[in-house]
Amino acid sequence: MTLRFEVDDEDFSLAGRASSELKRALGRLGICPETVRRASIAMYEAEINMVIHAGGGVAEAVIGEGRVVMTLSDEGPGIPDMALAMTEGWSTAPDRFRELGFGAGMGLPNMRRNCDEFDIRSEVGKGTCVRMVINL
Repeated sequence: MTLRFEVDDEDFSLAGRASSELKRALGRLGICPETVRRASIAMYEAEINMVIHAGGGVAEAVIGEGRVVMTLSDEGPGIPDMALAMTEGWSTAPDRFRELGFGAGMGLPNMRRNCDEFDIRSEVGKGTCVRMVINL
């Protein structure tokens, strides 16, 4: 089963749609609640990062072969310092998003923490691609 979503630029009214749909799909398949929770958190954090930092992008989840593979890609500004970006509490979110409660600097660390496999590739000026795998 493949779920694919366009993530809109700075549109918080749709942010979380991919993670909600993934959560429902995994639930319908009878996947254990803890695994569903981990997948939902990882997908949500990735979606929010695309809304805040990248001007939107594409989120895809493929469920099958004993795992869920989530791939999110954008054509945003890229991440200039990956080590710093992976540090808990570090964020480049503008104040207008922080005032809404976003941009606490936990997105990438939460994504990595909730996945069995986590890979992020980014090129400044070209965008970012995140691949997350959770074993079912």
